Amino acid sequence: MLTEGIHTDITINASDGSIAAHRAVLAARSLVFRSMFSHNLQEKELSTIIISDMSNEACQAFLNYLYGIIKHEEFLMHRLALLHAADKYDISDLREACHESLLEDIDAKNVLERLQSASLYRLVKLKMTCICYLVKFGKILEILDDFNTFLQSADRDLIAEVFHEVLGAWKGF
Repeated sequence: MLTEGIHTDITINASDGSIAAHRAVLAARSLVFRSMFSHNLQEKELSTIIISDMSNEACQAFLNYLYGIIKHEEFLMHRLALLHAADKYDISDLREACHESLLEDIDAKNVLERLQSASLYRLVKLKMTCICYLVKFGKILEILDDFNTFLQSADRDLIAEVFHEVLGAWKGF
């Protein structure tokens, strides 16, 4: 239905394109969408949802997930955008799938971005795994320039948590 555009009745405008979809599927998967279509809101009246904080490609991955047709590679490529959409549209199974997937391949290139996302979306297990990766495995030293940039822009509470773990690790020496 989605890929062929059969009987679509809503248009989703992403930041760089639009996709036709079905209200019933969106409403069945998200209370936020259901609420949009149940009240006299702009989305109901205009048959349009504006998702300007997602690219068309990420929005297509989001819809593919909601319709149950997402491919694994597509999911992996768009995990952070999908996590954002899961949080925004209150889709707990997508949120959990993203959380579990983001735990699997933490490395020096993505740890700080994932730490920020974990803090933003209140993903405790991911946050603690990232902090452990940085502190207990000594990876802070490998990404010192990136870590210094992180310190300048990150949330103060998050920085405090990281340094609390650093101090705890130093006690062991």
